[in-house]
Amino acid sequence: MTRRWGAQELVDLVLDAGSFDSWDEPVDVSGHAPAYRAELEAAAVKSGCDESVTTGRGLVRGRPVAVVVNEFRFLGGSIGMAAAHRIVAAVRRATAEGLPLLATTASGGTRMQEGTPAFWQMAEISRAVMAHRAAGLPYLVHLRHPTTGGVFASWGSLGHVTVAEPGALVGFLGPKVFEALNGTAFPEGVQRAENLVAHGIIDAVVATEDLPELVDRTLAVLVDPAVPPSLEVRGGVAEPRPVWESVGLTRSEDRLGVRELLRHAATDTLPLGGTEEGERDASVIVALTRLDGRPCVLVGQDRLRQTATTPLGPAALRQARRGMRLAEELRLPLVTVVDTPGAELSQAAEEGAVAGEIARCIAAISTLQVPTVSVVLGQGCGGGALALLPAQRVLATSNAWLSPLPPEGASVIRHGDLDHAAEMAEAQGVDAASLLRAGIVHAVVPERVDDGHASLARAVGAAVSHALVELADTGA
Repeated sequence: MTRRWGAQELVDLVLDAGSFDSWDEPVDVSGHAPAYRAELEAAAVKSGCDESVTTGRGLVRGRPVAVVVNEFRFLGGSIGMAAAHRIVAAVRRATAEGLPLLATTASGGTRMQEGTPAFWQMAEISRAVMAHRAAGLPYLVHLRHPTTGGVFASWGSLGHVTVAEPGALVGFLGPKVFEALNGTAFPEGVQRAENLVAHGIIDAVVATEDLPELVDRTLAVLVDPAVPPSLEVRGGVAEPRPVWESVGLTRSEDRLGVRELLRHAATDTLPLGGTEEGERDASVIVALTRLDGRPCVLVGQDRLRQTATTPLGPAALRQARRGMRLAEELRLPLVTVVDTPGAELSQAAEEGAVAGEIARCIAAISTLQVPTVSVVLGQGCGGGALALLPAQRVLATSNAWLSPLPPEGASVIRHGDLDHAAEMAEAQGVDAASLLRAGIVHAVVPERVDDGHASLARAVGAAVSHALVELADTGA
């Protein structure tokens, strides 16, 4: 287990030196029963804090941010009435001042000495957090060891981005209480940060020492202004290829994918993991990033992670919808990257509502109020491709293609064999040039014979950036 950080240590670690301005009013304990008052006074001496939370504002590498920091040494970081009122006041002030909010938790939950009134305050804190989010302001959560009970089940689980310390105990019910109530130990490892990441409940495990870098990288996307797009957008006509040759090219293992696009055309990328609903699917990437200098939420299909054993399933589409919700709430443009051989076909997918998830993705992207750009990067097969396609601007690389079925499947339907796949690809107009003529695609990014990943990625990034500028200029 990593070291246990105190509230003041965390303030000193995360915020720029000398920038912290406390928002905390003195706590009056005179109204409590003598025994409880003695507990509070002893906790204050032990922790060096007057309550289990410290709040205020400061700077992170020059950017203003509000903070709510748990102090575990004060009665296990538990939340009583005074602590809850302090948190609510801080969240509301952050909202009023238009500040991003960072909460770093270490708590056993509601303070048992104060019972139900304190328990109810978890809902009041959550109400304030959701008002903050509704204002389009970032809310970042850092879960420390341990974070359990009402804190994890309310404001600890409402972040736009949520990370935890390595090895941190994070769960709904503390394992000691579970064992006492049930007479058996809670399974080892279930409530550890790493397991939560594996199940898509939180985004990442991040050492506390790296928290300043994480906050800096996140705010670089969410707060910093966009930079001007690249001056040159690749023009001209791509060297023509037979449609079937383009299909084969996009299926090659060394074909440019979404990861290479992020590597060569993006900065300040922060990957987000899972659906927050106990699911994680590596075939879709969701990230906060700056593509050619333009901040956005990117949702991209990772073709190389889509195999016979790990196809694009319902969880991947739910991850995609999480990205769409983030874009809308954070008021960032959404960029989707289409590159899929098709959605999963199986009993599990059917029972997991794959068709419904495709429909809900189409509905979500079609009704977003933020600018949206879709890029058909390579393969665009079936409903899995359509799920991320209907943006305000649709781009395609010149070898990309879009079809209702793999050409081989179309060949089986029309001719009863696989031998007419190339003919079907040509006849169905799946290629980028045909998509452009049909008005499905608004622009094609030409691919050159000598293109490596870096040059094509930068060209795609520039095209997306210019599309976003055009959308902003037209108010679309």
